Amino acid sequence: MIKITFPDGQIKEYSKGITPMDIAISISEGLARNVLAAKLNDQVVDSSTPILSDSNLQLLTWNDLEGKKTFWHSSAHLLAEAIEFLYPGTKFGIGPAIENGFYYDIDLGDQEFGQENFKAIEDKMLELARLKLDYVRKEISKMDAVQYFTLKKDEYKLELLEGLSDGDITFYSQGNFTDLCKGPHIPSTSFIKAVKVLSVAGAYWRGDEKRKQMTRIYAITFPKAKELEEYLTLLEESKKRDHRKLGKELELFAFSEKVGLGLPLWLPKGTILRERLENFLRRAQVRAGYSPVITPHIASKELYVTSGHYAKYGKDSFQPIHTPDENEEFFLKPMNCPHHCEIYKTKPRSYKDLPLRLAEFGTVYRYEQSGELHGLTRVRGFTQDDAHIFCRPDQVEDEFMKVIDLVLYVFKALGFDQYSAQISLRDKVNREKYIGNDDDWNRAEESIIKSAKEKGLPTTIEYGEAAFYGPKLDFMVKDALGRKWQLGTIQVDYQLPQRFELEYTGSDNQKHRPVMIHRAPFGSLERFVAILIENTAGNFPLWLSPDQLAVLPISEKYEDYANEIYLRLQEKDLRGYVDHRDEKIGRKIRDAEVSKVPFMIVVGEKEQAEGMISVRKKNQGDLGSMTIDAFINLAQEEMNQLTYEN
Repeated sequence: MIKITFPDGQIKEYSKGITPMDIAISISEGLARNVLAAKLNDQVVDSSTPILSDSNLQLLTWNDLEGKKTFWHSSAHLLAEAIEFLYPGTKFGIGPAIENGFYYDIDLGDQEFGQENFKAIEDKMLELARLKLDYVRKEISKMDAVQYFTLKKDEYKLELLEGLSDGDITFYSQGNFTDLCKGPHIPSTSFIKAVKVLSVAGAYWRGDEKRKQMTRIYAITFPKAKELEEYLTLLEESKKRDHRKLGKELELFAFSEKVGLGLPLWLPKGTILRERLENFLRRAQVRAGYSPVITPHIASKELYVTSGHYAKYGKDSFQPIHTPDENEEFFLKPMNCPHHCEIYKTKPRSYKDLPLRLAEFGTVYRYEQSGELHGLTRVRGFTQDDAHIFCRPDQVEDEFMKVIDLVLYVFKALGFDQYSAQISLRDKVNREKYIGNDDDWNRAEESIIKSAKEKGLPTTIEYGEAAFYGPKLDFMVKDALGRKWQLGTIQVDYQLPQRFELEYTGSDNQKHRPVMIHRAPFGSLERFVAILIENTAGNFPLWLSPDQLAVLPISEKYEDYANEIYLRLQEKDLRGYVDHRDEKIGRKIRDAEVSKVPFMIVVGEKEQAEGMISVRKKNQGDLGSMTIDAFINLAQEEMNQLTYEN
């Protein structure tokens, strides 16, 4: 007999060799009908996997993230089977699950594929799904695997096999399709009830621009047709809120091929929005005891060799900058933390000087593949609201909790009231991608877990998601459409202080090593602005709106009065413009609403005679006539709220 521990702490005994599906059936037939896979000792496996020893078990359904990923990865195999039937001779790359759905990279040879072919793929996938084909796992020798894909003349699978060891190779089959895959998969295709092919794009094999460009087909599936309908409705709303579309319409930012891919240009209105966000966080940081610093946009290669970033990311950075001095080699700054370490070293530090909190809105540059760039969410140059706290080991947890407080303050002020946190720890097995010793890592991980628990954060633990130098706490927020975004991160780092030989003199008059906490509540301003645009559909609150008001004279006879009104509002730090165009007042109001201006101030003969203004508010209509002072009080009260309307 073996003991199985369930997520609620309950322990039950079962016969050795029992499968997760057998356990599900023993609990409830209804539960068994919904089980897609299982999490066995933190590893997602097929529901048919025999359990041979005492284990922790979680049965995964569509309601679990790992369940959805297994469902979508299995659907990618079904997509491949449909493609192989409709397009014989197709060669296959990889087909992973992604945040929403999945994709498969394929090589169609000379065959054409476009949007007009989507429905045929969908119909074939549903036809195959109705056959209730089992997903069958098979362990296979490397020699047999190579022979199989040699016969299929699939050079992509053969290349993938080169990196695999004999004894670690598995095939999965369903119906007439067999794929190289480590799994896991759902029990059968019968779970797949709704299919939508979403788009098609080009993708270089293994992300290498020097390799062949394949066809990448994106799709999504659901266990119920109604869920697909709801998703497509959400997708349409997402298109309306797309930050690239709204960013152009609202004149916030732009891109230029002559400037370079992935390098955003902030237009005047976008710059105002960005500066308002920066100033908001600067004020919060001053109250929290941070000191501002500024570091250069380039640095010597040796800085990143010392930090370890060059060994990890050097190949993915922009090419080095060479000077006439052959011994000099510089890099565009890919991160701020090594620079802040050098600031720490500018003078001796005592235990009384700690914690030292250094903050910078530092612009960094990272080379992203052109196919991965996406508006402001994936760029090559971006500004981090970066800060590094240098503290004593006994201060780590207190400082970490203070940063949690700051992140939650930012979320509350910006209207993100649905959030959770992910504790990102080292991979339990593969430790090669991390630097440092186990003792330091264990202390860092314990500090994060304890701090998150102390603050009562809703958390999940993900192994293998830590930074190479330390574990972290990543914050996930839900936007107005229920989509999840990763915003804000806090990391505990024992490694960089060692690499840079940072020291402080302790109360015992001996030299000690500080601990470093990395934190960025926004993450990057570019990505944060993109999320704000989509969360609010461009309807920013008054304090953030680039144009807070528009003064609209009914005709040119009242332009002087309109200018007088605007000057008085400017004196109270209210921003906007006077619409002097020779247009009817109805057109001016419509244009201001399309531009998402929060307040419209209409002035004409009556307003001028009475020294009053008529006020309209976006999405609310006419607020009536009032004095200028009354409007100023109204606006200032709203600005002090610092909240968003979704």
